[in-house]
Amino acid sequence: MIIGDNRKAVIENIKLCAESGEFHNKVELNDPVLTAEQSKKITENYIENRKQPAFKAKTALGVTLAKSAAKIVNKNTVITGLEKIPENLGGCLITSNHFSPLENTVIRYLTNTLGRKRLGIISQTSNFAMTGIVGFLMNYADTIPISSEPHYLAKDFPAILKERLIDKKDAVLLYPEQEMWFNYRKPRPPKNGAYFYAAKLNVPIVSCFVEIIDLNKDDNTEFKKVKYVLHILDVLYPDKNKTVRENTDYLALTDYSLKKACYERVYGKKLTYRFEDGDIAGWKESL
Repeated sequence: MIIGDNRKAVIENIKLCAESGEFHNKVELNDPVLTAEQSKKITENYIENRKQPAFKAKTALGVTLAKSAAKIVNKNTVITGLEKIPENLGGCLITSNHFSPLENTVIRYLTNTLGRKRLGIISQTSNFAMTGIVGFLMNYADTIPISSEPHYLAKDFPAILKERLIDKKDAVLLYPEQEMWFNYRKPRPPKNGAYFYAAKLNVPIVSCFVEIIDLNKDDNTEFKKVKYVLHILDVLYPDKNKTVRENTDYLALTDYSLKKACYERVYGKKLTYRFEDGDIAGWKESL
Protein backbone atom coordinates (compact mmCIF):
# COMPACT_ATOMS: atom_id res chain seq x y z
CA MET A 1 0.00 0.00 0.00
CA ILE A 2 1.18 3.54 -0.72
CA ILE A 3 1.24 5.12 2.73
CA GLY A 4 3.44 8.18 2.49
CA ASP A 5 5.16 10.26 5.13
CA ASN A 6 3.83 12.31 8.03
CA ARG A 7 0.78 10.12 8.54
CA LYS A 8 0.15 11.28 12.12
CA ALA A 9 0.09 14.92 11.02
CA VAL A 10 -2.26 13.99 8.16
CA ILE A 11 -4.55 12.14 10.58
CA GLU A 12 -4.55 15.16 12.87
CA ASN A 13 -5.65 17.25 9.88
CA ILE A 14 -8.43 14.75 9.16
CA LYS A 15 -9.62 14.95 12.77
CA LEU A 16 -9.64 18.75 12.70
CA CYS A 17 -11.47 18.96 9.37
CA ALA A 18 -14.02 16.26 10.21
CA GLU A 19 -14.95 17.75 13.56
CA SER A 20 -15.21 21.26 12.11
CA GLY A 21 -17.31 20.12 9.14
CA GLU A 22 -14.67 21.03 6.53
CA PHE A 23 -15.20 17.83 4.56
CA HIS A 24 -13.60 18.88 1.27
CA ASN A 25 -10.33 20.35 2.56
CA LYS A 26 -6.88 19.05 1.64
CA VAL A 27 -5.26 17.15 4.50
CA GLU A 28 -2.05 15.89 2.88
CA LEU A 29 1.09 17.90 3.64
CA ASN A 30 3.08 17.57 0.43
CA ASP A 31 0.55 17.62 -2.40
CA PRO A 32 1.65 19.79 -5.34
CA VAL A 33 0.20 23.30 -5.15
CA LEU A 34 -0.38 24.91 -8.54
CA THR A 35 -0.95 28.48 -9.54
CA ALA A 36 -4.00 29.24 -11.67
CA GLU A 37 -1.70 29.59 -14.68
CA GLN A 38 -0.02 26.22 -14.05
CA SER A 39 -3.40 24.53 -13.68
CA LYS A 40 -4.63 26.15 -16.89
CA LYS A 41 -1.52 24.93 -18.72
CA ILE A 42 -2.26 21.34 -17.70
CA THR A 43 -5.83 21.46 -19.02
CA GLU A 44 -4.69 23.19 -22.22
CA ASN A 45 -2.05 20.51 -22.81
CA TYR A 46 -4.63 17.80 -22.22
CA ILE A 47 -7.08 19.31 -24.72
CA GLU A 48 -4.32 19.82 -27.28
CA ASN A 49 -2.66 16.42 -26.96
CA ARG A 50 -5.31 13.88 -25.95
CA LYS A 51 -6.09 12.79 -29.52
CA GLN A 52 -2.48 12.75 -30.71
CA PRO A 53 -0.83 9.37 -31.46
CA ALA A 54 1.89 9.80 -28.82
CA PHE A 55 -0.67 10.60 -26.13
CA LYS A 56 -2.82 7.64 -27.14
CA ALA A 57 0.22 5.33 -27.00
CA LYS A 58 1.12 6.53 -23.51
CA THR A 59 -2.50 6.13 -22.45
CA ALA A 60 -2.55 2.56 -23.74
CA LEU A 61 0.55 1.83 -21.64
CA GLY A 62 -0.85 3.67 -18.62
CA VAL A 63 -4.14 1.76 -18.77
CA THR A 64 -2.28 -1.56 -19.13
CA LEU A 65 -0.19 -0.76 -16.05
CA ALA A 66 -3.28 0.39 -14.13
CA LYS A 67 -5.16 -2.80 -14.98
CA SER A 68 -2.20 -4.89 -13.82
CA ALA A 69 -2.04 -2.87 -10.60
CA ALA A 70 -5.78 -3.41 -10.09
CA LYS A 71 -5.27 -7.19 -10.20
CA ILE A 72 -2.43 -7.04 -7.68
CA VAL A 73 -4.00 -4.58 -5.24
CA ASN A 74 -7.38 -6.32 -5.35
CA LYS A 75 -6.38 -9.97 -5.15
CA ASN A 76 -8.40 -10.20 -1.90
CA THR A 77 -11.10 -7.67 -2.80
CA VAL A 78 -14.73 -8.79 -2.64
CA ILE A 79 -17.50 -7.13 -4.69
CA THR A 80 -21.09 -7.21 -3.46
CA GLY A 81 -24.19 -6.07 -5.36
CA LEU A 82 -23.09 -6.90 -8.90
CA GLU A 83 -26.65 -7.99 -9.62
CA LYS A 84 -27.76 -4.36 -9.25
CA ILE A 85 -25.95 -3.34 -12.44
CA PRO A 86 -28.05 -4.01 -15.57
CA GLU A 87 -26.37 -5.81 -18.46
CA ASN A 88 -27.28 -3.04 -20.90
CA LEU A 89 -25.89 -0.20 -18.78
CA GLY A 90 -24.28 2.35 -21.07
CA GLY A 91 -22.34 5.44 -20.07
CA CYS A 92 -22.42 6.05 -16.33
CA LEU A 93 -20.78 8.07 -13.59
CA ILE A 94 -19.42 6.05 -10.67
CA THR A 95 -19.15 7.60 -7.22
CA SER A 96 -17.19 6.19 -4.29
CA ASN A 97 -15.42 7.25 -1.11
CA HIS A 98 -11.94 8.72 -1.60
CA PHE A 99 -9.35 7.45 0.88
CA SER A 100 -6.23 6.24 -0.93
CA PRO A 101 -4.07 6.84 -4.00
CA LEU A 102 -4.85 3.21 -4.87
CA GLU A 103 -8.56 2.95 -4.21
CA ASN A 104 -9.44 3.84 -7.79
CA THR A 105 -7.99 0.40 -8.58
CA VAL A 106 -10.98 -1.03 -6.71
CA ILE A 107 -13.33 0.66 -9.17
CA ARG A 108 -11.13 -0.43 -12.08
CA TYR A 109 -11.34 -3.97 -10.69
CA LEU A 110 -15.13 -3.58 -10.87
CA THR A 111 -15.15 -2.35 -14.47
CA ASN A 112 -12.69 -5.10 -15.43
CA THR A 113 -15.04 -7.64 -13.82
CA LEU A 114 -17.94 -6.20 -15.81
CA GLY A 115 -15.92 -6.52 -19.03
CA ARG A 116 -15.84 -2.78 -19.67
CA LYS A 117 -12.80 -1.68 -21.67
CA ARG A 118 -12.54 1.91 -20.43
CA LEU A 119 -12.74 3.69 -17.08
CA GLY A 120 -12.21 7.43 -17.16
CA ILE A 121 -11.04 8.88 -13.86
CA ILE A 122 -11.63 12.52 -13.03
CA SER A 123 -8.61 13.95 -11.22
CA GLN A 124 -7.55 17.38 -10.02
CA THR A 125 -4.85 19.13 -12.02
CA SER A 126 -2.47 19.05 -9.03
CA ASN A 127 -2.25 15.26 -9.46
CA PHE A 128 -1.02 15.75 -13.03
CA ALA A 129 2.02 17.58 -11.64
CA MET A 130 3.27 14.47 -9.80
CA THR A 131 6.45 12.80 -11.01
CA GLY A 132 7.78 9.26 -11.43
CA ILE A 133 5.61 6.22 -12.10
CA VAL A 134 2.76 7.67 -10.01
CA GLY A 135 2.93 10.84 -12.08
CA PHE A 136 2.87 8.82 -15.30
CA LEU A 137 -0.24 6.96 -14.16
CA MET A 138 -1.87 10.19 -13.02
CA ASN A 139 -1.38 11.60 -16.51
CA TYR A 140 -2.01 8.57 -18.71
CA ALA A 141 -4.17 5.96 -16.93
CA ASP A 142 -7.29 7.29 -18.68
CA THR A 143 -7.38 10.28 -16.34
CA ILE A 144 -9.30 13.46 -17.12
CA PRO A 145 -8.21 16.71 -15.42
CA ILE A 146 -10.68 18.96 -13.66
CA SER A 147 -9.98 22.50 -12.55
CA SER A 148 -11.85 25.63 -11.52
CA GLU A 149 -10.68 27.55 -14.62
CA PRO A 150 -13.98 29.04 -15.89
CA HIS A 151 -13.70 28.33 -19.63
CA TYR A 152 -12.49 24.77 -19.15
CA LEU A 153 -15.15 24.02 -16.55
CA ALA A 154 -17.96 25.55 -18.60
CA LYS A 155 -17.00 24.35 -22.10
CA ASP A 156 -14.19 21.82 -22.44
CA PHE A 157 -14.85 19.58 -19.44
CA PRO A 158 -18.58 19.05 -20.17
CA ALA A 159 -17.72 18.31 -23.81
CA ILE A 160 -15.19 15.67 -22.72
CA LEU A 161 -17.72 14.09 -20.37
CA LYS A 162 -20.34 14.03 -23.13
CA GLU A 163 -17.88 12.32 -25.46
CA ARG A 164 -16.99 9.68 -22.89
CA LEU A 165 -20.44 9.11 -21.38
CA ILE A 166 -22.81 9.63 -24.30
CA ASP A 167 -20.79 9.00 -27.46
CA LYS A 168 -18.49 6.23 -26.21
CA LYS A 169 -20.76 4.95 -23.39
CA ASP A 170 -17.82 4.65 -21.02
CA ALA A 171 -17.84 4.52 -17.24
CA VAL A 172 -16.28 7.55 -15.55
CA LEU A 173 -15.24 7.75 -11.89
CA LEU A 174 -15.78 11.09 -10.16
CA TYR A 175 -15.18 11.52 -6.42
CA PRO A 176 -17.89 13.72 -4.84
CA GLU A 177 -15.76 14.03 -1.68
CA GLN A 178 -13.13 15.84 -3.81
CA GLU A 179 -10.05 15.43 -1.59
CA MET A 180 -8.44 12.17 -0.51
CA TRP A 181 -8.48 11.56 3.24
CA PHE A 182 -6.02 8.76 3.87
CA ASN A 183 -7.69 5.49 5.01
CA TYR A 184 -10.69 7.42 6.39
CA ARG A 185 -13.52 4.94 6.72
CA LYS A 186 -16.48 7.32 6.88
CA PRO A 187 -18.41 8.65 3.87
CA ARG A 188 -18.32 12.44 3.69
CA PRO A 189 -21.07 14.80 2.52
CA PRO A 190 -20.60 15.21 -1.24
CA LYS A 191 -20.02 18.16 -3.47
CA ASN A 192 -22.57 18.46 -6.26
CA GLY A 193 -20.37 18.19 -9.37
CA ALA A 194 -20.92 14.51 -10.19
CA TYR A 195 -24.66 14.81 -9.73
CA PHE A 196 -24.91 18.00 -11.79
CA TYR A 197 -23.20 16.35 -14.76
CA ALA A 198 -25.32 13.20 -14.39
CA ALA A 199 -28.44 15.36 -14.42
CA LYS A 200 -27.22 17.57 -17.26
CA LEU A 201 -26.23 14.64 -19.49
CA ASN A 202 -29.05 12.36 -18.29
CA VAL A 203 -26.76 9.48 -17.34
CA PRO A 204 -27.03 7.20 -14.31
CA ILE A 205 -24.95 7.24 -11.15
CA VAL A 206 -23.52 3.92 -9.95
CA SER A 207 -23.37 4.44 -6.20
CA CYS A 208 -20.49 2.58 -4.52
CA PHE A 209 -18.93 2.43 -1.07
CA VAL A 210 -15.63 0.76 -0.20
CA GLU A 211 -15.43 -0.94 3.18
CA ILE A 212 -11.88 -1.21 4.57
CA ILE A 213 -11.02 -4.23 6.71
CA ASP A 214 -7.88 -4.42 8.87
CA LEU A 215 -5.75 -7.55 8.50
CA ASN A 216 -3.62 -9.11 11.20
CA LYS A 217 -0.42 -8.31 9.27
CA ASP A 218 1.81 -5.27 9.59
CA ASP A 219 2.32 -3.01 6.60
CA ASN A 220 4.83 -0.87 8.52
CA THR A 221 5.37 0.28 12.10
CA GLU A 222 2.30 2.53 12.01
CA PHE A 223 -0.20 0.56 9.93
CA LYS A 224 -1.59 -2.90 9.44
CA LYS A 225 -2.40 -4.19 5.99
CA VAL A 226 -5.99 -3.83 4.83
CA LYS A 227 -8.35 -5.39 2.32
CA TYR A 228 -11.41 -3.99 0.59
CA VAL A 229 -15.05 -4.88 0.11
CA LEU A 230 -16.66 -2.92 -2.71
CA HIS A 231 -20.39 -2.47 -2.14
CA ILE A 232 -22.47 -1.59 -5.20
CA LEU A 233 -25.38 0.20 -3.56
CA ASP A 234 -27.68 1.11 -6.44
CA VAL A 235 -27.91 2.60 -9.90
CA LEU A 236 -29.55 6.03 -9.68
CA TYR A 237 -31.27 7.62 -12.66
CA PRO A 238 -32.19 11.27 -13.19
CA ASP A 239 -35.95 11.87 -13.19
CA LYS A 240 -37.09 13.20 -16.56
CA ASN A 241 -39.82 15.19 -14.79
CA LYS A 242 -37.33 17.11 -12.65
CA THR A 243 -35.14 20.08 -13.55
CA VAL A 244 -31.35 19.76 -13.64
CA ARG A 245 -31.18 21.50 -10.25
CA GLU A 246 -33.83 19.22 -8.76
CA ASN A 247 -32.12 16.11 -10.11
CA THR A 248 -28.74 17.31 -8.85
CA ASP A 249 -30.12 17.68 -5.33
CA TYR A 250 -32.03 14.39 -5.52
CA LEU A 251 -29.05 12.38 -6.77
CA ALA A 252 -26.66 13.91 -4.22
CA LEU A 253 -29.00 13.29 -1.28
CA THR A 254 -29.84 9.74 -2.36
CA ASP A 255 -26.22 8.78 -3.03
CA TYR A 256 -25.02 10.13 0.32
CA SER A 257 -27.92 8.41 2.13
CA LEU A 258 -26.97 5.09 0.53
CA LYS A 259 -23.32 5.47 1.53
CA LYS A 260 -24.30 6.48 5.07
CA ALA A 261 -26.60 3.47 5.44
CA CYS A 262 -23.91 1.13 4.10
CA TYR A 263 -21.33 2.53 6.53
CA GLU A 264 -23.69 2.04 9.46
CA ARG A 265 -24.52 -1.50 8.36
CA VAL A 266 -21.00 -2.81 7.74
CA TYR A 267 -19.31 -1.09 10.68
CA GLY A 268 -22.24 -1.50 13.08
CA LYS A 269 -22.32 2.09 14.32
CA LYS A 270 -24.11 5.34 13.66
CA LEU A 271 -22.33 7.79 11.38
CA THR A 272 -21.08 10.82 13.26
CA TYR A 273 -18.07 12.99 12.53
CA ARG A 274 -16.69 12.93 16.05
CA PHE A 275 -13.22 11.50 15.46
CA GLU A 276 -12.22 8.08 16.80
CA ASP A 277 -8.92 6.30 16.23
CA GLY A 278 -10.79 3.49 14.43
CA ASP A 279 -11.85 5.98 11.76
CA ILE A 280 -8.44 5.44 10.14
CA ALA A 281 -8.19 1.93 8.71
CA GLY A 282 -5.13 -0.08 9.69
CA TRP A 283 -3.75 2.56 12.06
CA LYS A 284 -2.03 1.08 15.12
CA GLU A 285 -1.50 4.30 17.07
CA SER A 286 -3.81 6.95 18.53
CA LEU A 287 -4.07 10.73 18.75
